[in-house]
Amino acid sequence: MAIELSDELIKLEEAAWAEQQAGALTVETAAAVQAAVTEHAAATGQSRYDVEAALKKKVRHPEGA
Repeated sequence: MAIELSDELIKLEEAAWAEQQAGALTVETAAAVQAAVTEHAAATGQSRYDVEAALKKKVRHPEGA
């Protein structure tokens, strides 16, 4: 089953990845991503782990997504 990701999740992870690349990831940004992933997983009946993995793959390795 394919993991569906919302635009909001993608935008949050893009912001977190940009901060991480700059060496400036904040607790608030990381917490926002985790909360959104957890909420999305619960709402869609998917594994939080699978949602997070798919999200990171899409943002960090878009050529393989």
